[in-house]
Amino acid sequence: MLLYYATHDGHARRIAARIAARLNDKGIAVTPSDLAETIPTAAQLEQAPLVAAVLAIRYGKHLPPSARLVHALHGCINHPPRLALASVCLTARKAGKDTPEGNVYLRKFLARNNLKPALAAAFAGKLDYPRYRFIDRLAIRFIMLMTGGPTDPTVTVEFTDWSKVDAFADAVAELHAQATKS
Repeated sequence: MLLYYATHDGHARRIAARIAARLNDKGIAVTPSDLAETIPTAAQLEQAPLVAAVLAIRYGKHLPPSARLVHALHGCINHPPRLALASVCLTARKAGKDTPEGNVYLRKFLARNNLKPALAAAFAGKLDYPRYRFIDRLAIRFIMLMTGGPTDPTVTVEFTDWSKVDAFADAVAELHAQATKS
């Protein structure tokens, strides 16, 4: 199986690493690959029974490296793999926006790219004001003000529900078992 991620500040990489560790514990050997450094090919994807991806969102859009995976997936004509997709964004910190149905960014991404994953999830990310550049800090503070989030520019808040990440990894393991049977 293949596991990719697209990250801006490293949090999606942490989530992908957690998923990989849980899968490795279940006997499914997988190493996360950064889409900013790796260009998957349709041939590689077609050989995998399952492809999982953890894609970060910044300012309402999935990061540009996510397009590499989408392009390769659309090139899979003979044997398209099953897809498990997780989006990481701060809006998922709110109840109702932490599901594939309730997360507008994930819904739009799937529709725009004509993707129908076997499994989808939306995870809340990490707010790390001290690490952001000045202009990003201002923009994110404004967004947080508008959405009722923390605006103190000195705080770091991890909103990720790691039990949901673990449940996603377990569901990925089940999908992998199904995909390798057929």
